[in-house]
Amino acid sequence: MFRCPVSDLAELRILEIHHAEAFFELAQRNRAYLRPWLPWVDATHAVDDTRRFIEQGLRQFAANEGFQAGLWHQGVPAGVLGLHRIDWANRAVSLGYWLDQASQGRGLMTAAVKAVVGHLFDELDLHRIEIRAAVENRKSRAIPERLGFQLEGILRQAQRSGGCYLDLAVYSLLRSDPQQGTSGRPDT
Repeated sequence: MFRCPVSDLAELRILEIHHAEAFFELAQRNRAYLRPWLPWVDATHAVDDTRRFIEQGLRQFAANEGFQAGLWHQGVPAGVLGLHRIDWANRAVSLGYWLDQASQGRGLMTAAVKAVVGHLFDELDLHRIEIRAAVENRKSRAIPERLGFQLEGILRQAQRSGGCYLDLAVYSLLRSDPQQGTSGRPDT
């Protein structure tokens, strides 16, 4: 199974079925905070919804199309980082993430994304990584900006979340980009 150290105190691990309750509870505690940005929040009502998400992620991993990983900090669930389906023909992928509001300001997700970028370029030999974040979600946008991703543009009203349509900022990092995610400044 996929396991990726993030720091001395944090690691990413593939989400497994037995994690469903802990990550459902984490999402529940963060529901109001996540709802404006993430469309899945309104469709997640029970542990079974999280279990189905994890099952889909395990199928994705088994088919070599990506993964859904939990982020643990000091052994406690702190967030999720996942890949959307890997486009092997173009050696490209997009990724998404969310972090427990109480765990922010420690550089956890920045370090996690940086570690995954290294894995995607070095281990999977991908060429392009994309991150999309709501224009108004400054904390989420700060991560690709810290890691040297380039802002490619804005997709107007591209995502419906929290009852509203959101504009999305699209960032990319290419294997050939000079910075290639090396700055590693902690998020604030």
